[in-house]
Amino acid sequence: MTLVKFNPEKKNSSLLPGFNDIFESVLGDTFFTDRRLSNVPAVNISESADHYHIELAAPGLKKDDFRVSVERDMLTISTETKNENLSEGRTYNRKEYSYSAFTRSFTLPESADIEKINASYNDGILKLELPKKEEAKVVAKQIEIQ
Repeated sequence: MTLVKFNPEKKNSSLLPGFNDIFESVLGDTFFTDRRLSNVPAVNISESADHYHIELAAPGLKKDDFRVSVERDMLTISTETKNENLSEGRTYNRKEYSYSAFTRSFTLPESADIEKINASYNDGILKLELPKKEEAKVVAKQIEIQ
């Protein structure tokens, strides 16, 4: 019979030495992390009495780069850009191409009026205003006490 010492405080407490190190080095590598996170822009979603507000941070793009669509209750924002850095009359040892794309989808509440969605792009922020249907708007009313 063999006794295996187990120490839960020790970082790499695995029965196979180095096993955890391999996965931590691959999955925690900044190369993969940066690739996953750099393609998804940050978004802020808020709600007021009569609208839902979506702000998506996407600097360096033009408003024509965006595609905003609604299908059933799904709002989808996407973009795809390609930049080629080429010069005529030169022989290149290396050419660099830039390609970026992302897609963000959001499930809309039933109270959103999809016929009246308004979108604008200014200073790197795509703003979407989704009005609420009349029956969903919060009505504040002061009640008189008798």
